[in-house]
Amino acid sequence: MVEGKINEIHGWAAMKPGLTVEPWSYKPRSLGEHDIEIKIEYSGICGSDLHTIKEEWNGTAYPAIVGHEIVGRVITKGEKVAHLEEGDLVGVGAQVYGCLQSDCNACSRDLDPHCPEKVFTYNSKYSDGQQAQGGYAEAVRVDANYAFKIPAGIDPVYAPPLMCAGVTVFAPMLRKGVKKGDRVGVVGIGGLGHLAIQYASALGAEVIAFSHSPNKREECAKLGASKFVDTSNKDEVDAISHTLKYLFITSNSKSNQYNDFVSWMDFEGQIVILAMPQGTMEFRPGVFIHTEVAITGSLIGGINVLKKTLEFSAKHNILPTIERFPMSKVNDALVHVDSGKARYRVVLEN
Repeated sequence: MVEGKINEIHGWAAMKPGLTVEPWSYKPRSLGEHDIEIKIEYSGICGSDLHTIKEEWNGTAYPAIVGHEIVGRVITKGEKVAHLEEGDLVGVGAQVYGCLQSDCNACSRDLDPHCPEKVFTYNSKYSDGQQAQGGYAEAVRVDANYAFKIPAGIDPVYAPPLMCAGVTVFAPMLRKGVKKGDRVGVVGIGGLGHLAIQYASALGAEVIAFSHSPNKREECAKLGASKFVDTSNKDEVDAISHTLKYLFITSNSKSNQYNDFVSWMDFEGQIVILAMPQGTMEFRPGVFIHTEVAITGSLIGGINVLKKTLEFSAKHNILPTIERFPMSKVNDALVHVDSGKARYRVVLEN
């Protein structure tokens, strides 16, 4: 273990439940032989950040520096880090450690976000008991395995949302084998949904965008949707009943009608939940017996999936729609996201 170039990391931390962060500094854990230190240039705001600082998911350990869509430059590295060099532009997503052992039931199957030894980028603890702190800061130290070179074809300011939002929607498409000709629905055209449309379209799928905001019809077409369905229009909804092979739920709106979603699916269709629903869902068991529809969920992507996400994004020019705020205006940015006004991801700049 060695000290890095920065002995004290300055950032913006939530000190109590609410929507405000304030300047705060911490002494980072020692730099391990497999670790790197990153000087942060950009950090995206994710919905998970807001849930955590407001303690809507319970268990927030304050002070908490959130942010798990990080892009910056390597400024020092441990002695056993071979694949990265100082000066490399890298991204970090929602995970900063996994055991990566061949006998791990999760890591051995590219499911390292479920590793029993996983450490998430913030509000999570390392084995030594130190809390991980995230990207609303000047720097961060992470296991080098969880830092990914940003392809030359991606403008760095657009890269942060790909590290979480991008991989969140692309991972289940890869695992389930979405392919050319599949009829894929996307519910919720926001921070996740506008990327889901692009990935599914690039995979060759026929993409149907679902939204209660008809003013997004033209935008969805530009993103790659073949069809737009206004969910408040019964005729439009009825026209797609029993036709979808996959449906990706990227909205956690209280207005979501999950039983109705089942009626949109073809036999053996799959509904994938990507945004945490509020409250509980209730279904009649017979619905699944008579339709053979499956409902599942997906967390984030492991190392290999994240690499594929970045490569695929660069190849197909998949980029988020972003708004930019200086890191010093982080509280204004948080209010902007919380109000639902962001279009569609916010990136903080150091």
